[in-house]
Amino acid sequence: MADKKKTFWNIFENTEGDKVVWIIVLMLIMFSILCIFSSTSRLLGPGQSRLDLVWDHLKIVILGIGLILACYFIPTETLRKLSSVGFILSLGLLGLLISGVDLGFVRSIEINGARRIIQVGPLQLHVNEVVKVAMVLYLAWAIDAFKRKDLKLLNDTPKYQKIFYIYGPFLLTTLLLLPGSNSAALFTGGILFLTILLGGDSTKDMGILLLAGIAALALCVGVYKISDGKLMGRIGTGLSRIFDNEDYEAQVMKSRVGSVDYYQALDEIRQPYSAKIAVHQGGIIGKGPGQSTQRYVVPDISEDYMYSFIIEEYGIIGGMIIVFLYLSLLARSSIIVRNCGKDLYAKLAVAGLAMLICGQAFLHICVNVDIGPMTGQTLPLVSHGASAFLCFCIAFGVILSISKTAAKRIAKETRDANPLVDLHQDQTVEIGLADLESFESGNDMNQELTDDEYGI
Repeated sequence: MADKKKTFWNIFENTEGDKVVWIIVLMLIMFSILCIFSSTSRLLGPGQSRLDLVWDHLKIVILGIGLILACYFIPTETLRKLSSVGFILSLGLLGLLISGVDLGFVRSIEINGARRIIQVGPLQLHVNEVVKVAMVLYLAWAIDAFKRKDLKLLNDTPKYQKIFYIYGPFLLTTLLLLPGSNSAALFTGGILFLTILLGGDSTKDMGILLLAGIAALALCVGVYKISDGKLMGRIGTGLSRIFDNEDYEAQVMKSRVGSVDYYQALDEIRQPYSAKIAVHQGGIIGKGPGQSTQRYVVPDISEDYMYSFIIEEYGIIGGMIIVFLYLSLLARSSIIVRNCGKDLYAKLAVAGLAMLICGQAFLHICVNVDIGPMTGQTLPLVSHGASAFLCFCIAFGVILSISKTAAKRIAKETRDANPLVDLHQDQTVEIGLADLESFESGNDMNQELTDDEYGI
């Protein structure tokens, strides 16, 4: 049979890599464009219209797709080498962030008492988002290199080598994330811990590592308490969100309308309560695109509360589509991991990035439906935010790049797989069914069973 001619219309058919992941990426990006267009007007600058907002977001989308394609065409071996600098990159960015550097062109920005952004000229880089992806890839490289005995330092002492290359970077990165965001530190630390666990480390070592992480966290809480909140201030924010039992709703009802206490209590419940209202009003099919009312109430609805906004406009059906897309990514990634052969780096990179994307998505969804305290985690590849969007594009690009090799193995296994029953070569099943039908109908009376055939 002649080869199919490559045209624009069958280019997707000829695309390598996991096509299901491609579909998930494109659908999430489509949701992102639609939602940013009709979300809060807070994103509009002076003299801007919503078309200007969409055009700005389309620029980010085009850049993101470019990053996906760039990573997609990078061979796995090159990705492996690039991943080795993930910790150095993360450490450098976190060092600049915490130090409060201000060199004019490069400076650390403090927002709401926390430093999370480094501004380079007109561009703002959300450091936490970069660190998440970079550290998952770094640990995938480090664990694989340790297993293959490719690490250069401390060759004679594997225990210290493991601490230097794997455990140390994990603990140090998690601790350096704490001053900027408790939720980012705990979430990223959890994903990195699971990545190490999937790398096949011993139960004893993982238990010690977990205890070390808990001890480090307790130390940070102690520093916060001893300094009376002057140091590690974000620890106090996290503790208040977990243990603060004050009934702000009752305070709003009791306070005089217009008073300071009234507005302070109202600010505490405005976003979570409005998000629940959005979910309730969305119903089954939603209000329709551009019909949201809570976007005028929730300042961060395009970021921290994007899922509630989706349900308000597209209903439970739209919300279930989003959940289905992330579940599909998780399921498809597990298939890719199983077909990566003996390449431990590829397995850990795909598994770690899939857990990162889906874990953050479901954490975001839980907060939006009032399960757990507010974390500030965005909906991957949907919420507004250039740094987060581009970093997750890199994550998807790496998954798609590695899936090219896995797709070839899946296709080969499909071709080589034998059917459970080959009716063309083995007619035993058909003959057996025919004999049974004849016996039950009484048409096979000529064949009499002997005592031996009965087993007597």
